[in-house]
Amino acid sequence: YAQVINDVEGKTLFSISTQLKKSKKKSGGSAKDTIVILGKTLGEKFKGQKLVLDRNGFLYHGKVKFFADAVREAGGVL
Repeated sequence: YAQVINDVEGKTLFSISTQLKKSKKKSGGSAKDTIVILGKTLGEKFKGQKLVLDRNGFLYHGKVKFFADAVREAGGVL
């Protein structure tokens, strides 16, 4: 899952999860493909806006890296 939160107002602006993409995953897509789709979706929605990645203690590799790269590729600024 990923969320875009406005820390000043304490509001969630956008939330996305792999649970929303189950049909894509069941149709033969890999976990990496699903993560990249989520990242691109978030990047397109917040194109050109500055975002901060909070890894919540997870190392910057694997799914976290694929997600961040996809956000950047779609135009999000991390």
